[in-house]
Amino acid sequence: MINSIKKILEIIKYHNNLIFEGKYINGNKWEGLCKDFDNYGKLKFEYEYLNGQRNGNGKEYYDDNKLRFEGMFLNGLRNGKGKEYDKNGNIEFEGEYLNGNKWNGQGKEFYYSKLIFEGEYLNGKKNGKGKEYDNNKLIFEGEFLNGEKSGKGKKYFNNGNLEFEGEYLNGEKNGEGKEYNINGKLEFEGIYLKGRRLKGKSKEYYDNNNIKFEIEYSNGQKNGTAKEYYYDGQQNLKVII
Repeated sequence: MINSIKKILEIIKYHNNLIFEGKYINGNKWEGLCKDFDNYGKLKFEYEYLNGQRNGNGKEYYDDNKLRFEGMFLNGLRNGKGKEYDKNGNIEFEGEYLNGNKWNGQGKEFYYSKLIFEGEYLNGKKNGKGKEYDNNKLIFEGEFLNGEKSGKGKKYFNNGNLEFEGEYLNGEKNGEGKEYNINGKLEFEGIYLKGRRLKGKSKEYYDNNNIKFEIEYSNGQKNGTAKEYYYDGQQNLKVII
């Protein structure tokens, strides 16, 4: 026998339905491209095998034969680049896997094939720098930890203007930050705690963008001397104690 190796194409049937199609080596090891079918003959998987395990490119399918996953495998587990799809054929995720877990490294998440997040993952959660989108518009960019916004970040209005820049913890504004109105005017600058304004200076504006009111925050409430301005923006002002 050439190289003492005999490759035999094997077709195994279960109740007259095909359940496996591929190659064996030395009588018991799957090698090369193989296909697995369920008891009704529907394709479930197609992979490259080496030494009896999934190694190389592979695809997984839903019960209706629609593609569920395509990507790389190592020792039977998802490892490397891959893509996941929902049952309607819309892409849900594109990125890297490690030891069967999504996601480690750079990745992208989609909703009905529209990008909603791109950034870094670790052990299946957002960890590191990332960006969030809504209808293909950037709405947040910053740092994540264990799936939550944590660290420095920027939030944007749908018109692209900056809404907030500062620090986050467990998904909420926490620490130093600045808040802007939709027209780009600074509205608050100070300290946040669990998403609430804790201490700092606040400003409000008329619809003509002239300043209307400014006051300080203390212990999460408006406290201290306030200044109220007229609509025309002149320097004459009211002082409220």
